[in-house]
Amino acid sequence: MSAQDKIKAAADKVAGKAKEAAGHVSDNDKLVAEGKADQAKGDIRKTAEDVKDTFKK
Repeated sequence: MSAQDKIKAAADKVAGKAKEAAGHVSDNDKLVAEGKADQAKGDIRKTAEDVKDTFKK
């Protein structure tokens, strides 16, 4: 996994957590859902890169 891809995956997760927290504070269910989706996107991106790394070895 390249450093740039690691950063993107981590950024998605952090942004998602922030959105989710903001949604909870403002009682905005849509924002909570978007935050959870962003976190899932970060997880998927990390998993995809881990699979790539496995096949490179």
